[in-house]
Amino acid sequence: MKKVLQVSGVTKRFGGITAVGGVSFDVFEGEILGIIGPNGCGKSTLFNCILGQLMPNEGSVKLDGRDVTGMRPCDLNRLGVSRTFQLLQVFPQLTVRENLILSGQEHQGSMAGRLFGRRDAGLGAEADKMIGFFNLGHLAGEKAGGLSYGQQKLLDAAMAFMAGPRLVLLDEPAGGVNLTMLESLKERLRAINAEQGATFVVIEHNMEFVMSLCTRVLVLAEGRVLAMGTPAEVRANPEVVEAYLGH
Repeated sequence: MKKVLQVSGVTKRFGGITAVGGVSFDVFEGEILGIIGPNGCGKSTLFNCILGQLMPNEGSVKLDGRDVTGMRPCDLNRLGVSRTFQLLQVFPQLTVRENLILSGQEHQGSMAGRLFGRRDAGLGAEADKMIGFFNLGHLAGEKAGGLSYGQQKLLDAAMAFMAGPRLVLLDEPAGGVNLTMLESLKERLRAINAEQGATFVVIEHNMEFVMSLCTRVLVLAEGRVLAMGTPAEVRANPEVVEAYLGH
């Protein structure tokens, strides 16, 4: 299988504190990889090193074999890397459809194209496809600020998958979402993986969400890889049970 993302020996220190220490893993095409671990284990720091928001002290990040270590997030975006944040990034005054179009523009086009191109930037059809895929049709014309938190999380995920990105990194997509919306989000993420071959990485506190969604799970503890394997292998690992699952 083709490696989409290769993280090799990534280390990030803040003063005398090592937040991430020599973390290595690969993400394969069409895979859903979960990253879990206790609070303060380095998950967000690792994400930010991969996404160019932090420059690692050591190690490298490769996308499709190309070294992208420390590349600016906007440049990574143009290479097809998309992400969500723990804090929602929707535009409350724009409609659901407008949010999706704006998100798609980040992946393509020049400033001139944005200024002088079609009003929907040629992304209207793709936005409508995402609206249908994420079951947001009844909300397409509603302002995002008027949606429930769970609906905004669905929109946030749909925005990340606009324009068919090469790799999506989802930062705590289940956080604060009620059980009904959570099942809908999980079902849609499974579907976009199965039907479109989408490749993505999920950082999450919700263990059941990760275990039932992801094909492989990486466990971080104190900034280092504690375990890596299928959900069943990770559940059965005594070190994982002690460090995380048993809490």
